[in-house]
Amino acid sequence: MKKFLPILLLIFVLSPTFLFVVDETQQAIITELGEFKRTISKPGLSFKKPFIEKVTKFDNRILSTDAPPGEYLTLDKKRLVVDFIARWKIVDPLVFFKSVNNLFSANSRIEDIVFSEMREELATHNINEVIAENRELIMDEVKIGSTERLKDFGMELIDVRIKRADLPSEVQRSVFDRMIAERSRISKRYRSEGEEESAKIRAQTDKEREIILAEAYATSEEIKGEGDKIATKIYSDSYSKDPSFYEFFRKLDAYDKIIDGKSIIFLPIDSDLLNLLKNKD
Repeated sequence: MKKFLPILLLIFVLSPTFLFVVDETQQAIITELGEFKRTISKPGLSFKKPFIEKVTKFDNRILSTDAPPGEYLTLDKKRLVVDFIARWKIVDPLVFFKSVNNLFSANSRIEDIVFSEMREELATHNINEVIAENRELIMDEVKIGSTERLKDFGMELIDVRIKRADLPSEVQRSVFDRMIAERSRISKRYRSEGEEESAKIRAQTDKEREIILAEAYATSEEIKGEGDKIATKIYSDSYSKDPSFYEFFRKLDAYDKIIDGKSIIFLPIDSDLLNLLKNKD
């Protein structure tokens, strides 16, 4: 048993690199160097390629988005402050990963889409219908419109309901200021999401560039090695055919490289170069 203890310990230490668990509240996608490989929707123990495959887990339960209050204009030109809550779930983890990637962005997207659909729907109803008479029917229409748009983000809208609908207490100037602040918040969020996406794209590009450079370097080294091999064989064949001529040619090549038209060289009388010039060698 002691003999296998180091092996068991090594397997235990390395197990997180090739084993992972998806519980009943989760679903996961597997990517290899940024490329999608498979989706895991059933709970249990699963395997992955160590170090190169990455596991991204998402919640499989029904989630909720409690949106901040927003102001809407009804058909009879009355302003309402409406606070809604939406229940939703992730139905396509790959599309969700590519489009919104995380719960913060998903909640923001749901808020924007439901806000837009509700604004259009409330604009076709009078304030009394919204507050008391047709609230359920209005929210059903909002749900239908929002559901279609959320499919593009891998999400399914289960339900959306108004928590509170009150008349605003602020004056018109304050209402305008709040609308400006809301638009500014959305624009800042979009810029933040854009910067985040830009950083991911730059990181992926840098990674791909490093991979391309590494592959190119390996290929160039392989070509150089093959060239050196061929050159060595040529030198070897030349030497075996006529060793004295090969030695003579190599000497001339060496002298050609070290002597130019401006050089002044003093040679001893027994120099090989001097012998060559005097045709004695």
